Amino acid sequence: MELSDLAVFRTVVEAGGITKAAGRLNRVQSNITTRMKKLEEDLGVALFCRHGRGVKLAPAGMVLLTYAQRMLELADEAREAVRGGTLTGNLRLGTMASTAAVRLPVPLAAFHRRYPDITLELRTGASYPLISQVLQGELDVALVAEPVEDPRLETRAVYVEDLVVVMPPGASAPDGKRLTLLTFVQGCAYRKHLEDWVTARGVIPDRIVEMTSYHGMLGCVAAGMGIALVPASLLESHPGRSSLSLLPLGPEGRIRTLLVWRKAASRARIDALAEILMTVL
Repeated sequence: MELSDLAVFRTVVEAGGITKAAGRLNRVQSNITTRMKKLEEDLGVALFCRHGRGVKLAPAGMVLLTYAQRMLELADEAREAVRGGTLTGNLRLGTMASTAAVRLPVPLAAFHRRYPDITLELRTGASYPLISQVLQGELDVALVAEPVEDPRLETRAVYVEDLVVVMPPGASAPDGKRLTLLTFVQGCAYRKHLEDWVTARGVIPDRIVEMTSYHGMLGCVAAGMGIALVPASLLESHPGRSSLSLLPLGPEGRIRTLLVWRKAASRARIDALAEILMTVL
């Protein structure tokens, strides 16, 4: 069992199949298939359940994935140690879309300048799915909204966001008669906060419309379609801000953005990223 085979195995799992993994690794599909079969022969177990549309992990594959992740992280850590502390390798960062748009451009540029040998992969998503991906080893670290209470995770507060209810022009309070919430998909911490906020005021939304971007969401609010909940920092650069009615939530809407990672994770690259995020604004 070689580390290179474990790295290919991890890529197959992350990509969701051999074909996509081959594309990521710039190799032919037959090469990936051969290496996975050899790995299975070496271990004497089936790692994948194969079906017409691709592959999925067998129980033995799920067990191996945890060990493969730890072994690859230890190998990276060993390389860094013998090279005198020069940080290299990959860092897979997940983040909420609002954080990526407002908070990360300057810090990530600084990170690339300071650590040019680290390949940073950035993915956006909702808080709860991002946490799940960290726990499953698909991400090394993620920026998510609190609360995070899983004992398998380490956390560090990085930003504080003041949430604002955004309403159509001229509105002073949400219309409880036919209220539409404009939100992201289930799993978004801000969506849950908005749902809890209207419920606490005895309002039952007439409907919930799921959006895929803040740009579209704020455009629909401006057109009178419904209300949304967004970080105030996102509105500072929004060109249509003056046409929206805003209801700041004050202390009730003050939410920390946490950097989260698995307790067993290799810390060198994560600590380097955390330092940049905490010091570069």
